[in-house]
Amino acid sequence: MATVMQFDAIELETSLSNRQNVTQQVSDSTGNLINHEGVAQQLKPSDGGIAAWKVLFAAFMFEAMMWGFSVSFGVFQNYYSKLPEFHNDRNITIIGTMASGVPYLGAPFMALVVRRYQRYRAHMIWIGWPICIIGLLASSFSRNVGALIVTQGLIYGFGFLMIYWPIISFINEWWIHRRGMAFGVITCAAGVSGIAMPFIIESLLERYGYKTTLRAIAVGIAVLTGPLIPFLKGRLPPSQTSVVTRQNWSFTRSPLFWVYSMANIAQGLGFFFPSLFLPSYATSIGLSARQGALLLALMSFAQVLGQFLFGLLSDRVNLNNLLLLSTLVAGIATFTAWGFARDFAPLIVFALLFGFFAYGFNSLRARMGTAISEDPTVALATFSVYIVCQGFGNVLAGPISAGLLTDGVRKDGYGVWRYKAMVLFTGGCMLISAASVGLWHWRPKRLMTS
Repeated sequence: MATVMQFDAIELETSLSNRQNVTQQVSDSTGNLINHEGVAQQLKPSDGGIAAWKVLFAAFMFEAMMWGFSVSFGVFQNYYSKLPEFHNDRNITIIGTMASGVPYLGAPFMALVVRRYQRYRAHMIWIGWPICIIGLLASSFSRNVGALIVTQGLIYGFGFLMIYWPIISFINEWWIHRRGMAFGVITCAAGVSGIAMPFIIESLLERYGYKTTLRAIAVGIAVLTGPLIPFLKGRLPPSQTSVVTRQNWSFTRSPLFWVYSMANIAQGLGFFFPSLFLPSYATSIGLSARQGALLLALMSFAQVLGQFLFGLLSDRVNLNNLLLLSTLVAGIATFTAWGFARDFAPLIVFALLFGFFAYGFNSLRARMGTAISEDPTVALATFSVYIVCQGFGNVLAGPISAGLLTDGVRKDGYGVWRYKAMVLFTGGCMLISAASVGLWHWRPKRLMTS
């Protein structure tokens, strides 16, 4: 009987031959699957090889196009707020928070579905992909904010939810020892597209309006991602049944689980405001819509570097140190560079610092699970829980922003007065996240053994 390799990774369940005659499969040192009779099934290599890179490339493109669209919503928000039919509607923000919030909040449910019905993962992508496109096309016919919330927000977000988790499960199978690097690649994908997408969207909106722009984006996503769907395949043989082992929830008794939960909730509550409101902040101090789009592009550029580097370092550097670095710098940059910004230069500094450090936090969630438990199924569960923690912050960003924004702009005031409470709230959330990790990291030695 071959020994089982305990991978420091997120793993979904391995295959079962059938319900009546189940053959237990384990991995040998070469990565082959071996059944109880000692018969090896040849697997393609993990952590490299053409097949693994094809899956990672396809995942990168899906993330770049579909998530990149969501994180560029600040341009749409700035445009919508200027339209006579949408003017002064405080629910505009909810459009963007729904588009990106649904994939977060639906994470535990979709992770369970993917885990239970592994053989249908490709089918889930083929269902979610047209839902996203239909949502964008339907939004182009919307004439009020409520309709946009349903189409550009809810429908698009639900479609992306169905796509995202099957792709994550494929990445988990193909990338094991280099998973930090792989997650760094796909999480920075939205940043890569975000360098150009705000300019493209801003130009299309100014020239053609939001209806034609949404239709053009729908066509672009279909053309650039559709041909890549066949690349998205699993490395392990798909389960022929829906039999899965019971999820081990003992990790909820770990203090570290709750420490990271608090860090994710606090960071998530403040995370989304800069990407949503930087373009509006820029126009409020007299900058152009193009300069507002440039700020999002610079933030996306820094995001690419930050998420890739933090993901790469998470395989080699103490996780808590990276979490502290990410949240502390993001918080300090918010209080200073954003809060005191009166012209373009400080906003550029803020966009670069916040993009690099705050977004780098997202690349660390995969390692949070493995820091809590060596049980490979625990890492997937904790990953989905932490995604939900940030999802609450995403969804709440809309209603919270309505309470944080004040009427009127005063250039001599902190946060030009209108955004003062938002700046303080964002920076405070980052520092609370840092404090939750720091208090655990530097706890008294007598508690370390408890």
